[in-house]
Amino acid sequence: MRVILERSTLLKSLNHVHRVVERRNTIPILSNVLLNADGASLQMKATDLDLEVTEAAGATIEQAGATTVPAHLLYDIVRKLPDGAEVMLKTDEAGNAMSVISGRSSFRLQCLPQSDFPELSAGNFSHIFRLDSEALKTLIEKTQFAISTEETRYYLNGIFLHTIEVGSALKLRSVATDGHRLARAEMEAPAGSEGMPGIIIPRKTVGELLKLVDDPDVAVTVELSDTKIRFTIGSVILTSKLIDGTFPDYQRVIPTGNDKKLVIDRQSFAAAVDRVSTISSERGRAVKLAIADGQVTLTVNNPDSGSATEEIPADYDADPIEIGFNARYLLDVAAQLSGENARFMLADAGSPTLVQDEGDESALYVLMPMRV
Repeated sequence: MRVILERSTLLKSLNHVHRVVERRNTIPILSNVLLNADGASLQMKATDLDLEVTEAAGATIEQAGATTVPAHLLYDIVRKLPDGAEVMLKTDEAGNAMSVISGRSSFRLQCLPQSDFPELSAGNFSHIFRLDSEALKTLIEKTQFAISTEETRYYLNGIFLHTIEVGSALKLRSVATDGHRLARAEMEAPAGSEGMPGIIIPRKTVGELLKLVDDPDVAVTVELSDTKIRFTIGSVILTSKLIDGTFPDYQRVIPTGNDKKLVIDRQSFAAAVDRVSTISSERGRAVKLAIADGQVTLTVNNPDSGSATEEIPADYDADPIEIGFNARYLLDVAAQLSGENARFMLADAGSPTLVQDEGDESALYVLMPMRV
């Protein structure tokens, strides 16, 4: 194999694929990236056996061939080469080593044979649809923060993607919950998604996907089978196993009878929560909201260091209520809202509270209260 390509082109593609590779591997081949030079492009592939990313980069192929080399090592070498440099990759005749040559720099990396590299077979895809990368990014960003990290409830370790009838319209909906909070976002269901099975996309896949959908003008093709999902974003193909589990009936957690309406300036509220929570010994401490006519009083008490209160104006004319929330969770939700005002729908101090952007029904958040 003998290939010449621009350093920036190689670095961009390696950046997309090398992140999948775990830093510590008991199986040596999983530390490597597969390089396949053919036609007018160099294809790169990396996998951790649950997730696989492939990207092709334009290159001058002087001799076709394929090999595998340590992914993080190659990425670090290319990253440290000067801007605008040309890079040559060539393997020796025995195929045991690959040279990385650029200007006066030369590196020699150990290879493992292409035949050892595992293939993440995808099977047949039953559903195929396309959507804008901006729309997919919104579905992920609005819900990702609520994914559970508790490994025992593995079925909550991802985003639940499914279609649902809302009135007479079909919506594509993403949901995540960790048992303390729930995030839900939806959009018009794209053609081809009708009848798709409800799937759970793993946390790591969600994180990698979010880094790939940074160009708002690119359309994303989504392909689904019972056990896998594949995203094609420009020249990048990401294939992932799905979480094999049943997502709980989240609809039962979303309150429908909350009748106490609080409307508050989102930025002022977030800043006030951030200030009073400074007194907490850790961010998980509760902040108490005392809500009465025209204002909210935020209070944090910490027996070890003192207390803090702050009053902010609000639009509220129901019965007074006192309710406590995890300060970190309030800030997480406020960060997802994009409108000027946040709308809280409350019931009582012990029941879940509904939070939304005022005037935007496409995303909603449910927060479980804390005792204060």
